[in-house]
Amino acid sequence: MDETTIKNMIDKVTSCEAEIGKGIIGQRSIIRQVMLAILADGNVLLEGVPGLGKTELVKTISKVMSTSFSRIQFTPDLMPADVTGTNLIIKQDGNNVFQFEPGPVFANIVLGDEINRATPKTQSALLEAMQEKTVTVGKTTYELPSPFMVLATQNPIENEGTYPLPEAQLDRFLFKLLVDFPTKEELKEIMNITVTNNQVDISPVMTGEDILEIRKVIRDMPIADAVMDYAMSLVVATHPETADAPEVTKKYVEVGSSPRAAQAIIKTAKARAFMEGRYNVAFEDIKFVAYPALRHRLVLNFEAVSDGVTSDDIIDKIIEGLE
Repeated sequence: MDETTIKNMIDKVTSCEAEIGKGIIGQRSIIRQVMLAILADGNVLLEGVPGLGKTELVKTISKVMSTSFSRIQFTPDLMPADVTGTNLIIKQDGNNVFQFEPGPVFANIVLGDEINRATPKTQSALLEAMQEKTVTVGKTTYELPSPFMVLATQNPIENEGTYPLPEAQLDRFLFKLLVDFPTKEELKEIMNITVTNNQVDISPVMTGEDILEIRKVIRDMPIADAVMDYAMSLVVATHPETADAPEVTKKYVEVGSSPRAAQAIIKTAKARAFMEGRYNVAFEDIKFVAYPALRHRLVLNFEAVSDGVTSDDIIDKIIEGLE
């Protein structure tokens, strides 16, 4: 692919990011990281207290990317068929026949709102969709539209009526992003848009076909052996059972990250290099994506909880040790 085409793709992604920023005040880092996940073909878990615009962010992204969007509000009484769809009995030529009625998961961007409110049975209905991009109902497997991604939200402060996602499902998320409270200036700007008649017009910038093309370019991007080794060292350092595990890992980590973590780091580091206008992956790209790619894949022990040590603290120490 020629240089001009690639430059046009980078310009389109930059315009897309700027357009999303019109509708979502602040949260620049979150917007950038969601963009990386989209370009790397991954799912995102957004964690933050209510009212920070997590749902609005996902809606805005679907508008800017001109893709189909559906929202699933997870509740304890939601059933798997409410997510995937079900077979209905219909009359056809005087006979009763089964016809599949697709559920809300059949969209390009699926918002799973408060995913930890659904029962494990319903949460698991998303597993196949997130990993294989298919849905199986009865004996038939249906392909989901392409591109496809799940952006799920959860509230970290409520425990009542929630079902924490199991590690196996957390691992299906490429990134876990922590949505922070806005600054005073950002809060004022949010008020200027939301409690007045000042409406923001969001224009479509990209299409699903553009995203698929950009993904092909990113997958072909080369990565130097030294940078690849650095990323692999980072993942291996999260495992307390390895001989060279850093002290912080041995002390606080019960189970290290999976091979999916390594895939997530490499794919999103390539996407970051692309968004920065480079066709080579730097050590800085690996460090940037390490936090959202690893934080939900570390199982911390009781000592970490009692000492108030977070996954991000451990990733900090591991990166320091590798420098």
